[in-house]
Amino acid sequence: MRKYRMAVLAVAAVIGLSCQRAGVVQAETWTDLEIQAAEESTKAEEKAETGIVRKELAFSEEFPYSQFSAIHTGTAVLYENHGEYANGIVVCLNAGHGCKGGEQYKTYCHPDKTPKVTGGSTKAGAVKATAINSGMTFSDGTPEHKVTLAMAQILREKLLNKGYSVLMVRDSEDEQLDNIARTVMANAYADCHISIHWDSTQSDKGAFFMSVPSDSSYRNMEPVASHWQDHELLGKHLIQGLRTRDVKIFGDGEMEMDLTQTSYSTVPSVDIELGDKKSDYGQSALENMAEGLAVGVDGFFAEKEAQRTAESGI
Repeated sequence: MRKYRMAVLAVAAVIGLSCQRAGVVQAETWTDLEIQAAEESTKAEEKAETGIVRKELAFSEEFPYSQFSAIHTGTAVLYENHGEYANGIVVCLNAGHGCKGGEQYKTYCHPDKTPKVTGGSTKAGAVKATAINSGMTFSDGTPEHKVTLAMAQILREKLLNKGYSVLMVRDSEDEQLDNIARTVMANAYADCHISIHWDSTQSDKGAFFMSVPSDSSYRNMEPVASHWQDHELLGKHLIQGLRTRDVKIFGDGEMEMDLTQTSYSTVPSVDIELGDKKSDYGQSALENMAEGLAVGVDGFFAEKEAQRTAESGI
């Protein structure tokens, strides 16, 4: 930031001399242009130094399943890693909730428009669900969407440090992308999709992931049929990563749930619940869980690479 201010001030000094020669109106015009150029130049230098390039990505109606989304005027942010240890893998982090007005719209639970096979925030048998809900409120009054964003941003930095690129389908307080929009953008731009949440119970139950329902009709529905095993593998690795950091785990670490996210995902995708209304979400707790999740991401991609190597016979 200091270098940035120095660059802008240096340009401003040159512009000041131009003002005396060119007149006030022209000077004001060039001041705006020159300062903007200085800002962009300095940002480019900072990106080159860190190896991370930030790009805003828009929703496209060309994405498969895009026609099912009701809210998609927002943008995602890709933190593209060009650093020395960049591994070419893009992880999508979905900070749950944070889309104002999302509960005013309904979207199909499944792309084939069949009814849900399990309960949850939407009951079993429903054909449509809320496009994206506002989330719960922690016992101290803090909205869930604020905590999921803080968690996603901490995890983003840990993954970037490991060489991953990171797609944030919400990187601010509010992003006008519903669950389907976030999912199809993850499908288009990322190699896996991790949606971050806390459960609505009040028992400090521990972490778990939403596993794919064992119902045969659900597992035979595309795109679930082609990807459910990878969804399960990703979830299990995330839970195992959390265990390495002694994070409290609920039961065996998984709960079957028919989710919109899973129903539309064409990349390994999981909803991870990191606790509930009574759970600790202080900075140290979030840092610790982020470390565990990063370990889980490493484990998942290591296993996928081992599978590819075994299949190729190398």
